[in-house]
Amino acid sequence: MSPAQVLYIGQDLLVTAMLLSLPAIVVSLVVGSVISLFQAVTSLQEQTLSFAPRIIAVAVTLVVMLPWSIHITTSFTARMMTHFLEAVR
Repeated sequence: MSPAQVLYIGQDLLVTAMLLSLPAIVVSLVVGSVISLFQAVTSLQEQTLSFAPRIIAVAVTLVVMLPWSIHITTSFTARMMTHFLEAVR
């Protein structure tokens, strides 16, 4: 296996990992910002008020995005199997 192939596989791995984590991170960021704005407006400084809605929103996002995540993961696995078979030849 050439160094270029190893770099391609590493790059594909990192891009796939970022793509899979992006929905949960974006939802957490948006919900956290909305809750922080609400806390600033109402002068509530309760820590659980920020944490609980965020964890629920991320859990719902992960459940909703599960079919898409499985599709991305299986296509990544198929690409890696193809690269492995080409490297063996």
